[in-house]
Amino acid sequence: MPTEKKKNETVELIRLNKFLSHNSKYSRREADKLIEEGRVSVNSKVVKNLATKVTENDLVKIDKQVIKIDKERMYTVIVYNKPKGELVTKNDPQGRRTIYHTLGSKYKHYLPIGRLDYASEGVLLLSDSVDVVNALMHSTLERVYKLKVDGEINYKVEQAMKDGLSLDNATAGAHESTKIQSMSFSPFVAYQILTNNHNFSKIKVVISEGKNRELRRFFSHFGLNVMDLKRLDFGGVSLNNLPTGKSRFLSKEEYRHLREYLRTLNND
Repeated sequence: MPTEKKKNETVELIRLNKFLSHNSKYSRREADKLIEEGRVSVNSKVVKNLATKVTENDLVKIDKQVIKIDKERMYTVIVYNKPKGELVTKNDPQGRRTIYHTLGSKYKHYLPIGRLDYASEGVLLLSDSVDVVNALMHSTLERVYKLKVDGEINYKVEQAMKDGLSLDNATAGAHESTKIQSMSFSPFVAYQILTNNHNFSKIKVVISEGKNRELRRFFSHFGLNVMDLKRLDFGGVSLNNLPTGKSRFLSKEEYRHLREYLRTLNND
């Protein structure tokens, strides 16, 4: 993002609609409409250019209301419906497609919150704030997945989901170059067996961890290969009919829940 010098300091320039959406009740689309209608002023001058950028030192008003910066909100989180066949990484030595090929250059500085492997799909959150990324990545927020495995979910599998599991050798289901050998799996928050037979089974699970290929390792221990894996929800953020390969910003309500959650972490 461009910067300008002001009083010998580097001041960050923020797109006006982003500034408004982060510091008021309006969404970015609503902010764009306000700008087009001539209801927004910067340093007492009405601006109608949607490409306008401001700093935190500028006086921004909607009509006569001063929009004050809320430092807790000056970050952005997006939801990406990751398709199969994309890596969650900036670059791949093998030249395979990454999420940034689809997201484009405007999101190249966004960091993924956790991972979904090459063959997995669904909800992937990204943010331009390292603090937000770290807080959510290491959180116990619930993650909801739908899986298809190549066999039957028997009594032993169910007991392990209920009681948890510790493995000295958890390399089955892991990437071939993994350095993580042992792994402990906490009891699943919840699960629902959708179909169950000898050829394949479908199950919806809720877990509160985000370990390396956790579900693939768990089910592989019981001889069940994960054929399909889709994350439906992360911490209450779902796709909301978002098409595969598309992204969206968090809604106002989702941002509110996120701020509340981060506030609880800071108060602990």
